[in-house]
Amino acid sequence: MAKVKMSDKEESMDDGVRVNDEEMKADDDDSEDYEENDSDAEEEDEEDSLDEEDVAEEDENEGPQQTYLPGKPLEEGEELVCDENAYLMFHKANTGAPCLSFDIIPDGLGAERTDFPHTAYLLSGTQASTDFTNRLIVMKMSNMQKTQPESDSEDSDDDDDNDNMMKPDLECAIIHHQGSVNRVRMCVVGDKPLAASWSETGKVFLWDLTHPLKAVNDPVLLKNYVENKESPRPLFTFKGHTMEGFAMDWSTPMPGVLATGDCKKNIHIWKPSEGGLWAVDQRPLIGHDASVEDLQWSPNEPNVLASCSVDRSIRIWDTRVQPNKACMLSAVNAHENDINVINWNKREPFILSGGDDGKLHVWDLRQFQTSTPVATFKHHTAPITSVEWHPTDSTVFASAGADDQIALWDLALEKDEEAVNVDPELADLAPQLLFIHQGQQEIKELHWHPQIPGMIISTAITGFNIFKTISV
Repeated sequence: MAKVKMSDKEESMDDGVRVNDEEMKADDDDSEDYEENDSDAEEEDEEDSLDEEDVAEEDENEGPQQTYLPGKPLEEGEELVCDENAYLMFHKANTGAPCLSFDIIPDGLGAERTDFPHTAYLLSGTQASTDFTNRLIVMKMSNMQKTQPESDSEDSDDDDDNDNMMKPDLECAIIHHQGSVNRVRMCVVGDKPLAASWSETGKVFLWDLTHPLKAVNDPVLLKNYVENKESPRPLFTFKGHTMEGFAMDWSTPMPGVLATGDCKKNIHIWKPSEGGLWAVDQRPLIGHDASVEDLQWSPNEPNVLASCSVDRSIRIWDTRVQPNKACMLSAVNAHENDINVINWNKREPFILSGGDDGKLHVWDLRQFQTSTPVATFKHHTAPITSVEWHPTDSTVFASAGADDQIALWDLALEKDEEAVNVDPELADLAPQLLFIHQGQQEIKELHWHPQIPGMIISTAITGFNIFKTISV
């Protein structure tokens, strides 16, 4: 959470010490840029490096810190600094061209792991300035250490060497992609890691990530991958959508089953068939009147699918039924404007939605036909761009908005009527609001890491943030 650093003198703003580690970067201009780090490459422009959040130290002229609420204007002599005490871990990454969609790749390093350093695998897709330079990027982020507030460190001759040892690493293997990547989603079928990508060209591609994943785990393989400009070809391509789209989700109860929705209101269901191919029902599900913005398969019930749309409705489908009769439930006028994103709770019959109206709604499927949410939150001041429930805590979720905020929420919290000495500026906040994270511009997507409790990864025009807060 951001803090305002108060300065007694305007000129003292230039005296604050700001410690900058190198940022994890993977330039997007050429495939050779995605090389593994080594000691000889640390001074090169293309180096993959990782950056811990900037630390601002208070000097003798600085006054006390105050909690900052988004939207509050800064006074003369004030600046925003990151309160490192609010984070267990905070790193940043950059891939050159912005990645506006990504997914977390499951790994075999164990579940519920809490020991540092952390390692995470991601698949992201770029939106480059020229079509032919777009890529999917298989990323391995490793050696992500616990955040150490600057005040905890002591000066010594070994500080530089220690800092180098503590810096996280990034290895990347790229896959050439036709057109900008609107959305990417991962699944594992058997032992094979598969990915689906929505292209701005209107095509949907399926990919086998086995080889790129092996490359980022092996320096020799990665060197050959880069030098030989290797890039897997799509396993399967679907050209049946008549317009590009963004909605996409793999089914958890039925591995290999995929749903894709486009900007012309059509939803198609994919099922794996013999020979490593997929059978895509050419008959779209009928119900929405405008662009389908997001799709979510039920985490527990096979053949049950949820969707949201620019037509302001959320619909629940049974894909076993004929496409023109598959819509079983619908909440019309569920938001005041376009509904951008939805997410299905993994443990309870709840769906979370976010729209252009900046509102977050929680829907109880047992009361869905009333078209009335069981909870509504209006904190964001711009359209909601991403929402996701915590993978194991059914009352906790995260939201991101075009107001450059990520908010963490806990439905189990209630207002303490007996609280005393409450900051008046915080009194009007919803008691369920746990944490506000800032620092990125134009946040597009966030995900909780399902195997690392409390870790959130988010992507924006300005790159990735990877963090764990003290709140969750």
